[in-house]
Amino acid sequence: MELHNSTQRNEAQPTKHIFILSGQSNMAGRGGVNRDHHSKHKHWDGVVPPECTPDPSNIFRLTAHLRWEAAREPLHHDIDTKKVCGVGPGMSFANAVKERAGIVGLVPCAVGGTAIKEWERGTHLYENMIKRVKAAVHHNGGGGEIKAMLWYQGESDTSSHKDAECYEAKMETLIKNVRADLNLPSLPIIQVAIASGDGKYVEKIREAQMGMKMENVVCVDAKGLQLKEDHLHLTTQAQVQLGHMLADAYLSNFASSSSSSSSSV
Repeated sequence: MELHNSTQRNEAQPTKHIFILSGQSNMAGRGGVNRDHHSKHKHWDGVVPPECTPDPSNIFRLTAHLRWEAAREPLHHDIDTKKVCGVGPGMSFANAVKERAGIVGLVPCAVGGTAIKEWERGTHLYENMIKRVKAAVHHNGGGGEIKAMLWYQGESDTSSHKDAECYEAKMETLIKNVRADLNLPSLPIIQVAIASGDGKYVEKIREAQMGMKMENVVCVDAKGLQLKEDHLHLTTQAQVQLGHMLADAYLSNFASSSSSSSSSV
């Protein structure tokens, strides 16, 4: 009887098209997060744009406890737990691709303030990301196929010339490691060229991101999107725009490719 119920449950949740959301704070989302006037604490204003509206039948999120649930803002609230999360690009992306992709499964992994060296193979952040993605694929409540990794990171690597110089090589290694550890040698990677940073080497990082020449790696440019008063994080509306840019990049470059995904990780 238990086996029968399990089968029914899997039939009720068709195969998901899985997207990894990773990087640092602008992927985790700080849209709508403001400092309270009466205290030093930050809070999310709770404003959810129409483009980020939940769709419980079609858009899911893998929780920190590796369970699928209906996705809603803030997507990273139980992942990037040391900071207050708000609106990121994930929900507007999912709503924009669901018509073509069908059931969308988002796997949030981004953590604010993290440099590229903190995502090297063997680190907690990297290994946890791989563990989460594998759990998403093989989930007994309905798994799926990994379609792409969306990556928005680099602001924390803009402070030193050495970090900026090493960024492209470290990013290429990260991509190779993710593809190898997920057994997906052609996994599409859509990275975001940063619009801001902690230091003076923002342009150096942007050059590395936009100049990368790896197969199935494309870049969208966040420069020009509106920043909050901190001059570091994207506003809610900018995150909506970024989600649409990421969706356009996925749909135009990878959506018709059957060789780019697999569930055998």
